[in-house]
Amino acid sequence: MTMRLLMIAAIAFCMGTHAMANNYKIGSIEISSPWSRATPKGAQTAIGYMTIKNNGSNPDRLVGGSIEVADRFQLHAMTMEDGIAKMRELSDIEIKPGQSIEFKPGGDHVMFVSLKHPLSKGDHISGTIVFEHAGKVNVEYSVESLGAQRGPQEMGHMQHEGH
Repeated sequence: MTMRLLMIAAIAFCMGTHAMANNYKIGSIEISSPWSRATPKGAQTAIGYMTIKNNGSNPDRLVGGSIEVADRFQLHAMTMEDGIAKMRELSDIEIKPGQSIEFKPGGDHVMFVSLKHPLSKGDHISGTIVFEHAGKVNVEYSVESLGAQRGPQEMGHMQHEGH
């Protein structure tokens, strides 16, 4: 009987840990499904994606972060001008009450600069996201395939290759 209870407890713990690995909450801020793509050997950068929602009644600002696999963490906006994608670094991003911002392929994202090693599908990388009012929250990014267009929680792990 004791062994059975230990096995049930271990399974429940693992299931709880996995579920928590994809969604995070700090104050009124929710962070859903942080993920990145695998990188080719020699790549100096990787990109992070996620959705951040402000459930509070006051605005907050995403002001930065850090990631264990790179020297720098940058916020980037992506815009199209005359059919050309242009990227620019941002110092912060405001998140209004009730607003969700989505970091996704082809859009705004976080960039991990000066990678210490390539990222491989199946990796889990630890990072920190910093908000002006809510503070710091530790997150874990799931690394998907090189051409993934969706994170682990979206489309039931269905991924499309290409850009």
